[in-house]
Amino acid sequence: MFSTRGSASPPPLAEICQGFLAHLAAEKGFSAATLAAYENDLRLFTGYLGGRGVSLEEPETVTKEHVRGFLAELHRRGLKKSSVARKLSALRSFFRFLLRQRLVESDPVRGLSNPKQEKRHPRALNVDQAIGLMEAKLPPDPEGLRDLALAELLYGSGLRISEAVGLDVHDLDTSSGVARVTGKGSKERLAPLSDAARTRLDRYLAQRHAFVADPLEKALFLGRQGKRLNRRQAARIVDHLAKLAGLPQHVHPHMLRHSFATHMLEAGADLRDIQELLGHERISTTQRYTHLNLQQIMAVYDKAHPRASSEEKKPREKEK
Repeated sequence: MFSTRGSASPPPLAEICQGFLAHLAAEKGFSAATLAAYENDLRLFTGYLGGRGVSLEEPETVTKEHVRGFLAELHRRGLKKSSVARKLSALRSFFRFLLRQRLVESDPVRGLSNPKQEKRHPRALNVDQAIGLMEAKLPPDPEGLRDLALAELLYGSGLRISEAVGLDVHDLDTSSGVARVTGKGSKERLAPLSDAARTRLDRYLAQRHAFVADPLEKALFLGRQGKRLNRRQAARIVDHLAKLAGLPQHVHPHMLRHSFATHMLEAGADLRDIQELLGHERISTTQRYTHLNLQQIMAVYDKAHPRASSEEKKPREKEK
């Protein structure tokens, strides 16, 4: 809807939206996936307005009631609160852009709050499960070496899946034990490599040539076609390793990142250090992991402390 390809004189809405997306890419460093999501959000809002005789071609005609009605419609469709919040964020950014461009005189999104999010704690594997997945039995061929090296990076260094598959060969320094990672907002950080990750990465790199179709390809992790491994392929690899390890649940790549943070916290790592390792901009994001450690502490307290709960130190029930 917002593409300007093949049009010598694109419609005003297309020009506005392309300018907005270009602004997000250049000034905010948004990823291609986030830009696509924002574009889809605007497309959805445009469709909603069209059913009410209003158009973003004339953005000054959009009112706060229109935005509220759109959010209510999303709620009726059963969208998760996190999805609704993301769409509201897209509209908020869009109308702020219009204000700066002097295309509107008022912001219809101003004053609207994000829906209150459900408090969800990250799911994590326990230590035995995580190690079992890392030690899954795979053939020592190039694909097997690649898959285990990828898993070691996700769990051993706490990388996001996008960060892991986005690595180039020159981003690694296995001799020094670090990887240069590009995270959200194109921010770079150095991630330490575990001894196991260094060993497995070196073994994989020695066989990486088996995948190479283009000698100029820089991607660290390659698929069968010799191109950069994508997130969907990486997710299938992690789930396959979990099944080989006999884990009862579906395991997605982000669970390995959660497991990294949880196990670091349980081992006594400082929350600020974990924040740096994960590449979180705000400490509040990292603090989601503290409840897991608290449960462990309370279980030990109930079992051992003389002033703990009675009834033969019966473990306290988990909070609902």
